[in-house]
Amino acid sequence: MLKRQSLFILVFVIACAAAPAAFAKTTINKINGDPSRYYNKKVTIEGVVTDSYGVLGEGAYEIDDGTGRMWVIAERAVPARGSRVEAKGHIITGFVYRGRNLAAALRESGRKAKDKR
Repeated sequence: MLKRQSLFILVFVIACAAAPAAFAKTTINKINGDPSRYYNKKVTIEGVVTDSYGVLGEGAYEIDDGTGRMWVIAERAVPARGSRVEAKGHIITGFVYRGRNLAAALRESGRKAKDKR
């Protein structure tokens, strides 16, 4: 019984330590600089919504974090322009032309509204 309890505690501690790293916060500039490194990886970006389009509860919005801009694809209502948000999800890429990534985006899995700074 003691072994089982020890194993449970060990697994719990490892899971708790890994949870914050599951969606590593990064800058848009880093993602755009090497999109293949971040492709299908879980990331968090935070910034101000500069543009947004939605229809029937789905859409896309653009975030500017001060280092660059990135589109976020959402399967729910999009935030308004000027809102500050933290978006979590997986990086997807569109196409690359002459070594320049023209369509990296974040497929949103979660979002939090943030206070304006």
